[in-house]
Amino acid sequence: MFDVAIIGLGPVGATLANLLATYGLKVAVLEREPAPYALPRAVHFDGECMRVFDAIGVAEEVAASCHISPGMKFVNAEGRLLVDWPRPQGIGAQGWNSSYRFHQPDLERVLRARLDSQANVSVKLRSEVYAIETAARHVTVRFEDLTCGRLESIDAAYVIGADGARSLVRRLIGSEMTDLGLHERWLVFDVVLKRPWSVLGDHSVQFCDPSRPLTYVRGVGDRRRFEIMLHANEDAADMVRPETVWSLIQRWMTPDDADLERAAVYTFHALVAQRWRRGRLMLAGDSAHQTPPFLGQGLCAGIRDAANLAWKLKAVCLLGASDALLDTYQDERAPHAREYIQLAVELGRIIQARDPHEVAERDRTLAAAPRMLRSLSPRLGESALRLAQSASGIVAPQPSLATGTRIDAIAGQTFTILAKPNLIDTASAAALRARLPFPMTVLDDGSAEIIDCLTEFKAAAIVIRPDRYVFGVASDLSQLYGLLDDLGSVLNTGKRGVEVLQST
Repeated sequence: MFDVAIIGLGPVGATLANLLATYGLKVAVLEREPAPYALPRAVHFDGECMRVFDAIGVAEEVAASCHISPGMKFVNAEGRLLVDWPRPQGIGAQGWNSSYRFHQPDLERVLRARLDSQANVSVKLRSEVYAIETAARHVTVRFEDLTCGRLESIDAAYVIGADGARSLVRRLIGSEMTDLGLHERWLVFDVVLKRPWSVLGDHSVQFCDPSRPLTYVRGVGDRRRFEIMLHANEDAADMVRPETVWSLIQRWMTPDDADLERAAVYTFHALVAQRWRRGRLMLAGDSAHQTPPFLGQGLCAGIRDAANLAWKLKAVCLLGASDALLDTYQDERAPHAREYIQLAVELGRIIQARDPHEVAERDRTLAAAPRMLRSLSPRLGESALRLAQSASGIVAPQPSLATGTRIDAIAGQTFTILAKPNLIDTASAAALRARLPFPMTVLDDGSAEIIDCLTEFKAAAIVIRPDRYVFGVASDLSQLYGLLDDLGSVLNTGKRGVEVLQST
């Protein structure tokens, strides 16, 4: 029997499978298609995602084929700046750059190659799931081998539906979607340059023109993307014709500049599943939430799902943690994903505005004083794992040791304690580890970056979860013991004991 069966081998399913394999779980992945989709879809992820890719050993290879984005600008029909979202070009607090442009087929190839090297993962391509049956201690997944028509089945302790917007697993869970209020058809097309071209530069640009809202994205290498909002009376089949596509961007680019790689019409949605778990069935990625593309956070949300869920599945499947720990998954991730979706919807209203009075008010307000957009970094939603402290549930920074090594490289997939030098001796470290069923790493080498991090948090120690989020901070060893006792209670029972720390 498998510990986990994942339905869907897109980037989220492949990332989750790799994480679970790294944790030592036995994993099956079922995918209907014979190979990754060959054309680009998602084009952006952030430094937090790169930490997850680093955890499975592919970050350097992924980074080698990425482009560092300088940011995004929103302009009105006259070209006046409305919103500016600059992205730093240097290494950020996550230990990686803040914004990466990528080619999805390249990412999927790297993730699948890593899966091929994992001895405890079984990937079954051309396998279409048609039924899932839940028993007391396992789930049976029934599927058809599409290469020969044979009906087969596997058993797993848990099943994760990373099977996209039309998720079978979501239907079996019985979850409906909460609509956050954005549904618009957009023509999306990708081109590949065949000669030098720099008319629109390296920034992404949102052209907030009420006559034709349009997005330009500088992709990796010679790739460029355009997204164009359609009018209600425009036929999708007509709009994807090459002659139509080129006519829409002829002021910037012609067929002499680039080859059209693909064109498709999508309806952008803003949705969150109302229920992410039913017993041994759970959702991840687009099956759980769908994000308009205006923030570039759709894939990022799915990668965060994978990181949040993976360590909890290890704790439950291999370390004897309570099954109730898995209830914290939706508690934490749904509100977090919702914040990004709501901001994307807000930006979508700026971009998609067509009413003349609304557009005039937008331009009057924003063109006079352009809005400076900063990257979101929300707390995880309330759960048994989130303390009253303001630091609990935020993504942790990644300082380096005195040697220059990033802390993730030392900590691996463990809980991590960043501590001031001399706070924790050998006996104390052993006592702290005894409080948890999960592996733990103590880092207290006194590097300038770690000391700066502790100072910023006003703490003598910080407890960081395996998904790189802060569990809590402590001002002394006694409070640190209390933190670990509280954490151990959550892992063992799914509930906290008496909370010993006040808001910090």
